[in-house]
Amino acid sequence: MGTNAFGIDLGTNNIKIYSQNDDGFVIEKNMIAIENKKNVFAYGDSAYEMYEKAPSNIRVSFPLNNGVIADIRDMEVLVRYFITDICKGKPAPADYYMAVPTDVTDVEKRAFYDLVKNAGLKAKDVFVVEKAVADGLGLGIDVKTAIGALIVNIGYHTTEISLISLGGIVLSRLIKTGGMKFDETIKSTIRKEYNLVIGSKTSEKLKISIRELEDGNMKAVVFGRDIVTGLPMERTIDLEVINQALSEQFATIIDHVKLILERTPPELSADIYRNGLYLTGGASQIAHFAEQLAAGTGLKVICSENPVTSVAVGLSKVINEDYFKTVAFAVEGMNK
Repeated sequence: MGTNAFGIDLGTNNIKIYSQNDDGFVIEKNMIAIENKKNVFAYGDSAYEMYEKAPSNIRVSFPLNNGVIADIRDMEVLVRYFITDICKGKPAPADYYMAVPTDVTDVEKRAFYDLVKNAGLKAKDVFVVEKAVADGLGLGIDVKTAIGALIVNIGYHTTEISLISLGGIVLSRLIKTGGMKFDETIKSTIRKEYNLVIGSKTSEKLKISIRELEDGNMKAVVFGRDIVTGLPMERTIDLEVINQALSEQFATIIDHVKLILERTPPELSADIYRNGLYLTGGASQIAHFAEQLAAGTGLKVICSENPVTSVAVGLSKVINEDYFKTVAFAVEGMNK
């Protein structure tokens, strides 16, 4: 078999890696736990289990922030560990395809390149693919045609709204509202309405379970610390209160989608009107957002069947199909 290739989508919350040799995907939490400031204690899902529970000598953190690399050393360690796991302890020379947000600087793009080159992985060539283009491929769109497609990707820290056509980005907007903002809204609402302090993981679990609870006509029960007594406490939460608070966050994203639509060239507007807009990203699965987005824009909303892995699926197509190779490019001055 020839040289292997990996497609890597570094999300703030999850890291998604495609391996050409295995033709499979790895999805893990993009987290690392460092003990005594130097020793790797845990990484991925194992580190997430320790989040908000670790003692002071163990730092549990996300190496990415707002779609860009915040801690290059931790990120290098994570990528090396994950690739080594995939390769069963023996990473061989390979090509790497990295998904990068559109609205980042050349310096930030360079960080994605340096990340792989400095991680000790015997990387041959490193290419970058704009995340929105990879998203389009993962959603089943032929991104190289002249038909415009509007993609809304809601991640953990950010939402990227992109208009793509002919294999490139026509318009793009990156806003700092995403799944983490939804979690914070749930936490602050429960604190205000129920005098209960809950953790981020509890908030995330409640966010994910809203639709299932509503479908089953069940109550939401959460555990936390009572503000008044300081004691552990259980509360039954009215989901309507949570949905109302989240609706305000949804409106922020919808307003930015409208701004992109207002700037869209008429011919591409016609494509979007005919075909609808595409919704993906891990946080896009939250209950009621798709319906509110459709109502706010008057457009059909097509939800991804695999919102968490759509970018990684797109990278797999770039790796395996020669027709899409041209959407990958080297950052200026690299791979020479």
